[in-house]
Amino acid sequence: MNNGLKLFLSMALAVGAVGSLLSGCAPLAAGGAVTGAVITNDKRTAGTVLEDQNIENKARNILTADGEISSQAHINVTSFNLKVLVTGETPTDDMKRRVAEYVSRIAKVQHVYDEVRVAAPSGSSSRANDALLTTKVKTKLVSIRDISALDIKVVTENGVVYLMGLLDQPTGDAVAEAVASIGGISKVVKLFESGSTALR
Repeated sequence: MNNGLKLFLSMALAVGAVGSLLSGCAPLAAGGAVTGAVITNDKRTAGTVLEDQNIENKARNILTADGEISSQAHINVTSFNLKVLVTGETPTDDMKRRVAEYVSRIAKVQHVYDEVRVAAPSGSSSRANDALLTTKVKTKLVSIRDISALDIKVVTENGVVYLMGLLDQPTGDAVAEAVASIGGISKVVKLFESGSTALR
């Protein structure tokens, strides 16, 4: 491994570590931290992987700065290939609109999938169940031939599983069908991209 690549991977790991430390137990959360394995195996360019992490960190900081959102809402922001998925709950329509507007204004964001529900923030048991479902989905992905689990980002909110990644439509459909067979999932939403087209 040359020195330039070593330096790049070290920087990526540092960014991921900082993102993990900042997320803590706050009601706002960002997507998975960047790791060397993700960068070296991801279908996105290394620059895009880091930009996705930057978008998630910026979104968390902006939403935290809005005291009403940070204290009354539960929001998750996940960026993949500069497309951003926003999930969670806000108590009012106005707050939901503000969240989407804040995220859409972040530099480099190409599209926002606004999947926030107007409802009371989910409780700890619901979030624990979502975490369990995410683990089950990732385990399932490992068992699918010709698919790397690193190609797909999994987000679960209130029993709904969102799948993001760079897959052609037949492959994306097959993956979604396999995931839908997992017990406890209420719905699977495909946010795959084939070229520049998102598949839903």
